[in-house]
Amino acid sequence: MSGAQLVGIIGLARSGRAAARLALKRGHRVFASDAGDDERLRAAAEEVRALGGEVELGGHTSGRLAACDLLVVSPGVPPMAPILMNTSVRAVPRISELEFAWRELRAPVVAVTGTNGKSTTTELTAHLLRASSFDAPASGNIGTALSEIALRAVPPDRVVVECSSFQLADIDSFAPTVGVVTNLSPDHLDRYASVEDYYADKARLFRNATRDSTWVLNGEDQAVLALPGDAPGTRWIFSTNGSLANAEYGAWIDQAGRITLRFDNAEHALVSTAELRILGRHNQANALAAAAAAAAAGASVEAVAEGLRTFGGLEHRLELVTEHDGVLWINDSKATNVASTRVALRSVERPIVLLLGGRPKGESFASLIDDMGSVRVVIAYGEAAPAIVHELRGAVPVQLVDARFADVVARARRLARPGDVILLSPACASFDMFRDYEDRGRQFKALALAGGEALRG
Repeated sequence: MSGAQLVGIIGLARSGRAAARLALKRGHRVFASDAGDDERLRAAAEEVRALGGEVELGGHTSGRLAACDLLVVSPGVPPMAPILMNTSVRAVPRISELEFAWRELRAPVVAVTGTNGKSTTTELTAHLLRASSFDAPASGNIGTALSEIALRAVPPDRVVVECSSFQLADIDSFAPTVGVVTNLSPDHLDRYASVEDYYADKARLFRNATRDSTWVLNGEDQAVLALPGDAPGTRWIFSTNGSLANAEYGAWIDQAGRITLRFDNAEHALVSTAELRILGRHNQANALAAAAAAAAAGASVEAVAEGLRTFGGLEHRLELVTEHDGVLWINDSKATNVASTRVALRSVERPIVLLLGGRPKGESFASLIDDMGSVRVVIAYGEAAPAIVHELRGAVPVQLVDARFADVVARARRLARPGDVILLSPACASFDMFRDYEDRGRQFKALALAGGEALRG
């Protein structure tokens, strides 16, 4: 941005707080506004005020926001929020925190989007780049706001950014050097009128494509392959199902079970899938996507191979917590939609006591039935519990626990038998009972570990 402006920040959680700091650091005036008012927001407000910004909590003053030169909207603010529908506020130019940070960033970006697998692919891509001696932080929707990276005095060599559809909805000039689409399936139908609208925001990743762009696409997902349309750039295709046929660039699993890259007229067999420390066929796909993205961003083949061997996975995503009394506890709190829970069910081979529930997203829980062959019992909880019981009754045993989360976990402990898995894979958002999915996962782990010790990988 040229010249000092009055920047309005709507939402003062992690990304909004970082965007406010970045705006102030660049010499802009800041007015930050959040409808909430809790301990974390008050701490953020104190920090912004100490740096010279103005903050309001507990509501939005439309006149103050309408007087801003630019609005930066945090991804947690719904697009149909009343303040964004206000006529005077709608007249102000509006961008996402992703776009705002991009304008101030001085480093090539690898952007990762899709419905599932984004976080693992983002963190793994950054891990592979670091194995090749690049300073390459993981950021965006994964936890560290991109504005935090833009605040660095010395720019990193590369930045890997997890991009949600909400962040992409309000971009303008954002143009990654490498863009990755992991997969597509219905999600966030509580915030989108249709699947097509959701996919349309994902497609904005390609808005500023050039012939120098690189796109890493899931070759097994026709919706992903169609998403770029005729956007310019080189396409790398990844697939777990054998060779890439005629694709010049990409990654696949060869007949010997090795993750293999093809680029610059050469093929490179990297590691056996048995050497990966992350479980499930979906994580093999994530490894392929990350390997292709890292190679496209300049990582050496040797570093990619070594990084694939050493990556240990993410907290809250099929995370092995503990095993005691013959029962394995798995934290998959990041499974906030049905498709992600389906992946978890397909990855666990032991009998399952499944904790399912939270704030529903408008999806069908009955669509999980075909993947519930190993589920001994479902424990339904939270706002979604009545729908879960209604949709699964007769197909799988379901018990409703209308109580504290500690009681939900206690019921699971009583029902589990030696050889079982207690799997938290909720298929729902967390906001009915928790601050976020991380809070949900950490509470689950604390309750699990009350009866045993953490597994060490």
